[in-house]
Amino acid sequence: MAVDYSSFLSDVSKSRVPNPIRGLLHLETFPNVISLLAGKPNPATFPITSISFNARNPLKDGKEESFNLTQEEVAVALQYNMIAGVPELVAWLTDFQAHEHKRAKDSAVWRLSVGAGGQDMIYKAFLTLINHGDSVLVEAPVYAGVIPLLQTLQAKPVEVETDPDGVDPSSLREILESWPVGKPMPKVMYTVPYGNNPSGSTTTEARRREILALAHKYNFLIIEDCPYYFLYFDSKPRPPSYFSLDTEGRVLRIDSFSKVLAAGLRICFATGPTPLLVAIDLHTSSANLQAASTSQVIVYKLLSSWGIEGLHAHIRTVADFYLGKRDVFQAAMERHLTGLARWSLPRAGMFFWFELVLPPGGDSKELIQTKAFEAGVLALPGVVFYANGRKTAFVRASFSLLDEAEVNEALSRLAKVIRNEWPDGHVPAATS
Repeated sequence: MAVDYSSFLSDVSKSRVPNPIRGLLHLETFPNVISLLAGKPNPATFPITSISFNARNPLKDGKEESFNLTQEEVAVALQYNMIAGVPELVAWLTDFQAHEHKRAKDSAVWRLSVGAGGQDMIYKAFLTLINHGDSVLVEAPVYAGVIPLLQTLQAKPVEVETDPDGVDPSSLREILESWPVGKPMPKVMYTVPYGNNPSGSTTTEARRREILALAHKYNFLIIEDCPYYFLYFDSKPRPPSYFSLDTEGRVLRIDSFSKVLAAGLRICFATGPTPLLVAIDLHTSSANLQAASTSQVIVYKLLSSWGIEGLHAHIRTVADFYLGKRDVFQAAMERHLTGLARWSLPRAGMFFWFELVLPPGGDSKELIQTKAFEAGVLALPGVVFYANGRKTAFVRASFSLLDEAEVNEALSRLAKVIRNEWPDGHVPAATS
């Protein structure tokens, strides 16, 4: 079934018109054209005259190498550029996506745009597809950063249950099959399918295929948000992406370099159906114009030197690092929270999602926000990850930064707080 993208675009998207200046910038590259077009500042006035940096080479055992931008590259880095991204970086990333997800390159079918970090692109994806009052399918629990975005757009989140294997297709199917007659069906499902934030779950391939079949049957699109795709460290092969499994053009994928290159660079890229990327670019042209040229040129300098093989080697190093961090946290969980919490082992990402063993009716919100903090432990109560604010005993903890001693001390403090919730500090064995 061919997808009619016009039926998915929001009213705001349909009302956007091309930026009268930005929409013509590409014409400056035509031969023999003298441009009087853009109000670009003269680079002769810029105080920065050179840019260099050092980086570890993943193909040479992490040996540090120096990178010096040419004068032409410096000029590009310091100036305005294209809405969709610096062309050389866009081309490199397009080749990477085609290779990574086994998709034939065809700009009439799919393309990509560079964004100023994942949150920027998530917001623009929602703005592209969602009208006020629309129902949006989200995971339960869901990345907390999207809840305010949906509230701003006055969208109605519909929670789809999850478990350690990711989104539960039976929950999604039940929601769609029982949808009220006459009420507009959801047009969009938002998911973080690798190392979900907060649950740490990775959706299995079988479930992804079921969900894509439901997307076909009920005619909705999938926003595949993948900030932890590169942080997959399980011994089993990484499940194929929704983007790679998609044969109809129903997936808008968002990747980020924040977790593997540098969070401060604020570089992400959205890949998906060309009509949706065109609409996203129109939002960018009316908002921040483009992702920072300087960050894009630095990233391109690095990636063009490494090649796809080098990026993969670096990703393996990063994933192995977080595997070690996960194992340290897991050992500390077993040491301090056995009988006091329940959890599943994350296969990707940087979070543990665990359920506290509390007296009947117990809730993690007050315990984490007040009691644990007073005991010197800072974490996030599960309630902030539920779009409809359900009461829960779950907690999210990050294992990315702390060393082994800090992890053990934090969980030891938390264990004391949990025990104090029970009379005489005794947790019934049957409860755990």
